[in-house]
Amino acid sequence: MITDWDDAYANGDYIADAGSYPGMWAKQSGQFRETLLNANRAELDIAYGDGPRKKYDLFLPDGTPKGLVVFVHGGYWKAFDKSNWSHLAHGAVAKGWAVCMPSYVLAPDARLSQITRQVATAITHAAKRISGPVHLAGHSAGGHLVSRMVSETSPLSPAILARVENTVSISGLHDLRPLLQTSMNDVLGLDADEAVVESAALLRPTLPCSITCWVGADERPEFVRQNDLLANIWTGLGASTRAVHAPDKHHFDVIADLADPDSDLTACLLTPINPEDI
Repeated sequence: MITDWDDAYANGDYIADAGSYPGMWAKQSGQFRETLLNANRAELDIAYGDGPRKKYDLFLPDGTPKGLVVFVHGGYWKAFDKSNWSHLAHGAVAKGWAVCMPSYVLAPDARLSQITRQVATAITHAAKRISGPVHLAGHSAGGHLVSRMVSETSPLSPAILARVENTVSISGLHDLRPLLQTSMNDVLGLDADEAVVESAALLRPTLPCSITCWVGADERPEFVRQNDLLANIWTGLGASTRAVHAPDKHHFDVIADLADPDSDLTACLLTPINPEDI
């Protein structure tokens, strides 16, 4: 039984040199953006709404894109922006996909339900620019946001939702009710009703739905539980799901393989689940 919910969600306290990761991400991302800008394959700060945070970066492959990947960042809905994660687009871009990375207004300046709608607006804006299928990926809070995009109360229009071919929730938070018992909720401002209506695990999936719940095997037990929860529930509701525990990965390095075109995680993102393989 969990008695300390703050500890259950305290990732950095259990990762060696946790404080070094944000600087490393920023450096790698800056180098990636510079490389693609020099190749005329990056468009930065595309506005999808009013305000400095309602913007996304778009990274383009050589030639016509096979489709659009959208990566939604984490940070418990209250930290980071798109500039920390640019390098994670490399795997999909190298495989011929365009990659959109949006920022969104952070808590407490936006409620989680508002952030959900902002992400849908960013996806819609980018999808109108890039034709073909849409694949979604998100990490931690971003995993929550992309799983919401393919739930029954998705804020995406039917036309855009019909193009969403595959989703990967990486270390995603799929049941928000435990967060009501954490000190971070002083910032998030979740109430019981919003925690329910924004929890993908408490909703039905839109069908057809291909979703992988991917978590590091060395993550906090609560993140492993949250990961497996959605895959288990949505399997019974008709979605094509799988749960993956990536060996030797923790919460901060579980996303690193998105930068590798030949990694299992990149292949998982770019290839919808075949129901016959489940």
